Amino acid sequence: MIWKTILFLLSVAVISSCQSRKGKLGEAALDMPDSLELAADLQISEEALDEVVQSVSSPIEMAALIKEIGTPFSLDYLATTDYVDQYNTSFQMAYSLGVFGADLGYLNMYNKGTQIIDYLTAINKLADGIRVGQFFDFTTMKRLATSRENIDSLMYISVNSFNNMDSYLRENNRGHLSALMITGVWVEGMYLATQVAKQNPDPALNERIGEQKLNLNNLFLILNPYKDQKHISDLLAELNVIKAEFDQVEITYEMGEPETVEKDGMIMIVQNEKSIVHITDEQMQRIIIKTEEIRNKLIAI
Repeated sequence: MIWKTILFLLSVAVISSCQSRKGKLGEAALDMPDSLELAADLQISEEALDEVVQSVSSPIEMAALIKEIGTPFSLDYLATTDYVDQYNTSFQMAYSLGVFGADLGYLNMYNKGTQIIDYLTAINKLADGIRVGQFFDFTTMKRLATSRENIDSLMYISVNSFNNMDSYLRENNRGHLSALMITGVWVEGMYLATQVAKQNPDPALNERIGEQKLNLNNLFLILNPYKDQKHISDLLAELNVIKAEFDQVEITYEMGEPETVEKDGMIMIVQNEKSIVHITDEQMQRIIIKTEEIRNKLIAI
């Protein structure tokens, strides 16, 4: 399921800056009624789609790396929840659900209980807005957020809640909303990571950001089935701006020694490989700039 790996998302450590909230993609004209069933002609199997989505929405390695380089907490780097009541389209609500989910992970990592409640409240409103609020246990999460000892439980329940939301959406011909949530996760995660790199340059972090070239390609696989819808088409146009920068990043692979592992009672041989990212300082700076511009445009009111 899409949100089976949301625990990774909830571990995202991020630093980013609040920017202007003027843009186009948040306008009501880009909404698509939930009653419209999208008969998307998926070109990949459901199982393969699950794998693709998991790769896009699993930034745990990035989170661990960011925390390792000693990034301090700052609420100023998160998307504000002040305008959540103004989100009145399914596009805005589904996309922002992913954004706030990424930000919630940052808050969870730093045990910021008071701020966590603000983001839980926003997520709850957005989930209700796209009619999946019944799967978001806000009351329990709010109680756990006030207890530092229960942070693991909060993460677990969050995982389960988003899992159920995703299952419901996909089973009821509303997979476009899941695709938008995943996009919100990825863009916000990219923004947060690039803002950390902007303020605290680090070769290992640059390499992780460069690897997002692969996840961006996967994100296009998730969104392309809905490209005939205007708001998805406009979103893809924005993502293509970042893709143009990532196209300049080269990723090569080095084969490692095979490894014997046991899975489901069976012995399997896994061929290990190591990816090597070739990204210049100039390429990194362009990716940082474009990511910042597009992220702020997409969360604008």
